[in-house]
Amino acid sequence: MRVTVDPGRCDGYGNCVMTVPDVFDLDEEGRAVVVEDEVEPGRADVLRAAVACPYTAISTHDD
Repeated sequence: MRVTVDPGRCDGYGNCVMTVPDVFDLDEEGRAVVVEDEVEPGRADVLRAAVACPYTAISTHDD
């Protein structure tokens, strides 16, 4: 599964980083970035982070 963050939508709440710190981090501007863009399909913690994002900035894509 591929994971992306739309930097234009991210407002830097950091929920994703707290939920899945091995996949997400915050950049110098405090916005989320993906540090591990390929994860196992259906990984529950990544899917929870995507759903919990207040600005729906996180997308997951099955390859």
